[in-house]
Amino acid sequence: MNPGLYDSELKIMLLIWGSEPISAKEVALLANKLFGWNKNTTYTVIKKAEAKGYLRREDPGYLCHSLISKRDVQKRETKALLQKLFGGSATALLSLLSEEGLIKKEDLAAWIHTNAPV
Repeated sequence: MNPGLYDSELKIMLLIWGSEPISAKEVALLANKLFGWNKNTTYTVIKKAEAKGYLRREDPGYLCHSLISKRDVQKRETKALLQKLFGGSATALLSLLSEEGLIKKEDLAAWIHTNAPV
């Protein structure tokens, strides 16, 4: 299993997932435009994500390819957040989202109805 992503590495992965394959140079240009990062910062973050096994770069042009899907990272990070902040309780998370108006009870009920096992 790959180690977790730091926020900077996640930003790079989001750029790659959105346009892969994408050259490291293109990633650096986007990171500069979106985050104000210089080229060296971007290349350092790319190398760290590569060392963790999240992406690979290949010639020509140092094309970046993800080695893990966005969905897999979403699942892993969600499980970690759930464990860290809610003791693993999805009910506690959903309760907070409902209380804060971030999810409507009707939408949740409709999702449960649609996705309930038969």
